[in-house]
Amino acid sequence: MTDKPLHVLLTGASRGIGKAIETRLTERGAKVVGLNSGHGDLSDPIVPSELWRTALDRLDGRIDALVNNAGVFEANPIEAGEVEWLDHWERTMAINLTASAQFCRHAVLHMQGSGGGRILNIASRAAHRGDSPAHWHYAASKGGMVSMTKTIARAYAKQSIYAFAICPGFTMTGMADDYLESRGGDKLLADIPLGRVAMPEEVAAMAAFCLYEAPPSMTGAVLDVNGASYVR
Repeated sequence: MTDKPLHVLLTGASRGIGKAIETRLTERGAKVVGLNSGHGDLSDPIVPSELWRTALDRLDGRIDALVNNAGVFEANPIEAGEVEWLDHWERTMAINLTASAQFCRHAVLHMQGSGGGRILNIASRAAHRGDSPAHWHYAASKGGMVSMTKTIARAYAKQSIYAFAICPGFTMTGMADDYLESRGGDKLLADIPLGRVAMPEEVAAMAAFCLYEAPPSMTGAVLDVNGASYVR
């Protein structure tokens, strides 16, 4: 992207995809501030702005790229009580979509004054094909993430602000392991032509490509990594 080390703000960096992305970018010389749940509860609307300011300070006042990876994947059966169901819906939306939107807003405003930058949102295959009956909220939050990415790309391309989304299917993370076990792993794997779930390092390779090699004309692209379990 540039001839100087990238300054990157990455959310959801504690494990799985986020940790793999942090490792890959660091290996390429990027200076990465990796945030995790220990830094604050993203369901609190005050926290994303506080974390943005903290990260900006740690990155010497310059953020070249934002990677939104933080998210929750929690079951929310429709048989739950109305208040409980709505609480789960709102928590997932707050963390997966609203907090990501807040970080994107800060990134766009910052990049408008610094000559541009790149935004990468880690969404999900669920954005396109939906998810289980207990995960309406998750699918909806990831669908919103994809739409937000496209909107940012269209709105700010002329200002050299480029936006991309990656939509993983099942990935070998803690969340994926739990879900595969609960849903019958063999049956789910049979639906993946590749015969296995994605590895976090594969998603990380795509993330690095989006931040470094992807040409500006790719802005707005939504990239799938699901072993051909869903093709568009």
